[in-house]
Amino acid sequence: MQSPDHTEAVRRFNRFYTGRIGVLPEEYLGSSYSLAEARVVYELGRRRQCTATELGKELELDLGYLSRVLRGLKRRGVLQGSAAPEDGRRRTLTLTPKGRKSYLALDSRSREEISGLLSGIPAGEQARLVNAMKIVESLLSFGKDLSVDKKSETPRKSTASRITIRTHRPGDMGWVVQSHGRLYFEEQGWDERFEALVAGIAKDFVQKLDRARERCWIAELDGEPAGSVFLVKKNKTTAKLRLLLVAPGARGLGLGKRLVGECIAFARAKGYRKLVLWTQSTLAAARHIYRAAGFHVVKRQRHREFGYDLTGEYWELSL
Repeated sequence: MQSPDHTEAVRRFNRFYTGRIGVLPEEYLGSSYSLAEARVVYELGRRRQCTATELGKELELDLGYLSRVLRGLKRRGVLQGSAAPEDGRRRTLTLTPKGRKSYLALDSRSREEISGLLSGIPAGEQARLVNAMKIVESLLSFGKDLSVDKKSETPRKSTASRITIRTHRPGDMGWVVQSHGRLYFEEQGWDERFEALVAGIAKDFVQKLDRARERCWIAELDGEPAGSVFLVKKNKTTAKLRLLLVAPGARGLGLGKRLVGECIAFARAKGYRKLVLWTQSTLAAARHIYRAAGFHVVKRQRHREFGYDLTGEYWELSL
């Protein structure tokens, strides 16, 4: 359940942003088109041709409402329909020469509007703005990637999510440390001493890296960092799995399982006989992943760390 404060924050942002980009006036971007009409013209101009059904799905418009918009644009000579060559029962929509001219004008005005919006923002801050927009787009798209399992009536994540897993590169360690510090404070209440611990692990990994037998993997969702895991050498026969993290917006996609799988496969390929890790009894999601991968608990130890009384768990997997 979302927080009322979060709901109001999103509503406030919507009011602010729609005002800044000028979608509220009846005539969009100074044209003779409403926002819905302009979206249809723009999408047809971008795609060249498509059916009304495809257009409705792309723009997420009710087909009844979309039909009224299309009829109005046809009356104005902006678009036309014709039978699809492969199936005469399907109507393909295309822009007329008048519609194409309108599309080019809308595209040009939109670019001018956004350029003007960005012109007063320093270049470095523009990059921050674009990155923030990517994060918003990714998180809000996450909910739309859900389908329903008809048997269980439970959400099932779409495999269309664009996930890539790569080895680390400069800049990743900062993301790993900051993400661990922020998320574990927000979700577990752990103080900055946990962030310091993560920073020390990352520092040691970089400075002592054995490239032949150690790895860091970074998962990306739509080009943005979304997860991490490290495999480091303990001794000749044993490796340690460390710093497994999956960002909130990428959870439920099997990403944690994939990252742990990378560690196991790499450890076996390098001839390690055992893979070990240290976690806390309160981290239910991570413990579920470890158990499903074949790890088992070999030791539990109470301790006080990061401002809390915790129970540390030592897990092992024979390779």
